[in-house]
This record gives sequence, C-alpha cells and structure tokens, in this order.
Amino acid sequence: MADQTVAPVRAAAKPAQASQVTLAHIMSEHDTNLYGTIHGGVVMKLIDDAAAAAAARHAEGPAVTASVDGMAFLAPVRAGDLLTAHAELERAGRTSMTVHVTVTAERWNATGPVTRVATGRLTFVAIDAESRPRPVPALLAAEPAEAADAA
Repeated sequence: MADQTVAPVRAAAKPAQASQVTLAHIMSEHDTNLYGTIHGGVVMKLIDDAAAAAAARHAEGPAVTASVDGMAFLAPVRAGDLLTAHAELERAGRTSMTVHVTVTAERWNATGPVTRVATGRLTFVAIDAESRPRPVPALLAAEPAEAADAA
C-alpha cells in the first residue's frame, strides 16, 4: 500500500503589513547593568518577542527562532525609557521567515525626541504540533508607494 501522507498545502500569500507587530515596555532599574544602562539582554528579549509574534502571525501558528542574523545596539537605554520594538517580515521561504526589528526609546513621562537604539534581524521556522517545519504563506511584494516610503 502506498504512503497516504499528504503534504501540507502552503497558504495564500500575505503582505508584510498583515503581520507587523509593535511591542512597548517601560524600562526600570531592575533592567540595568553594572554601568547603569539597560542590559543588552533585556533589549534582545524584546526584539525576539516582537519578531516571534510577527513570524507567528505570518505563519498562522507557532514559529521558533532559528537564528539571530544580526543585531546592533546604536544608543544606550536608561531606566525610565519607553522602548518600542516594531517587527516586520522581510522574507518568507518555504518554512522559514526573516524578520527585521527596529527599537526606539523615549522618556515614558515626557514628550520628546524618539531615538533609534537597536535593530535586529532574525530567522524563524514555522513548526507543526510535532515540532517539525511546516509551510508558511509566501510574502507579497510591497506596493510601489510602500516601497518608496520604506526607503
């Protein structure tokens, strides 16, 4: 008897905007390192959380971090800063997705300048109930007006 296993079907393509995620968190003195600034690991966790949520939205189910392809810390973060992480898909393969995250900081209790403090690029793999890779929707190309705005 032939194998009756049916390969999962790839869902319809989706635009990057459909899975964008923005997370915000107020940094406290509990998040600081020995230098009095926010520990890089705290920022990395926020980046991973935002990217994971965007990947899971796109995949319409669980997705796990496969790699951190790049991370840059651009400016120090201090207790009392409101960090905002914005995640958006850059690429979708058959089972994997690349997510770009931009992190900004501003004082939580004042209107003032917003500073870009970190960026990250991570790759996620969508998984099924048995933790095996599963297909994800393709990523639709950005509309010309959106591509111009992103530049």
